[in-house]
Amino acid sequence: MPDALLQLWQVPGLVWLLLAMAVAGLVRGFTGFGTALVFVPVAGIFLPPQTIITVMALTGIISTFVLLPRAWAQGTRAEVGILALAGLCTVPIGIWLLSQLDAMMIRWMVAIIAGSTLSALLAGWRFSGHVSKPGLLLIGGTAGIIGGMTGLTGPAVILFYLAGQSAAQTVRANTILFLAALDIVIAGNLVFRGFVGLKDVMLAGALALPYFTTTMIGQSLFSPHYQRLYRWAAYGVIGLAVVTGLPLWK
Repeated sequence: MPDALLQLWQVPGLVWLLLAMAVAGLVRGFTGFGTALVFVPVAGIFLPPQTIITVMALTGIISTFVLLPRAWAQGTRAEVGILALAGLCTVPIGIWLLSQLDAMMIRWMVAIIAGSTLSALLAGWRFSGHVSKPGLLLIGGTAGIIGGMTGLTGPAVILFYLAGQSAAQTVRANTILFLAALDIVIAGNLVFRGFVGLKDVMLAGALALPYFTTTMIGQSLFSPHYQRLYRWAAYGVIGLAVVTGLPLWK
């Protein structure tokens, strides 16, 4: 164990990783999303993609215990179940792609996916129609592939919910439920493939401390009356993370 702790302190950019995760927790707490969009671009500067995805999944599972009770009561569980089922089937495809692609290519994909998601939301893209079950399966399946490949578990579902007409409370709850399910699926696949090591678990545990704290703070700050403020604050933080994490800087 002392050796593992020593390895933890030697993780490149540990202070920046802790800070990024703390900010991500605050955003996740009051919006229900944003952890990966904030953390993954920054973490890509210091860590290989496989480590990032492992740490994201493990940390997400830990934080679920804070957010899940309220989300379970407020979310539309049947709809989220369809999304999660599709994600469960496609996560292995994403993890396989992770093992085939170059790390720098994955960093560019993270920047493009996160930047495109943010651009679509800032542009005010909206829809008012009903999404059928095949549509939900497509959205969930896309999220599973992207999540397994890059660690960005949320963009497809976030764009679906935030571009729709649902209230902030429902968007927040459904996103939390889906991301919790996908984190469990991704972590299970990584463990099955032997990708999870003690160092990854230690790093996830260290990052979970600030993340757990700021997630609770963010959740306590949430109020449906300030949904526009939450969205724009989240957009600003995500934009900063995307720019900071561009492969151009390294």
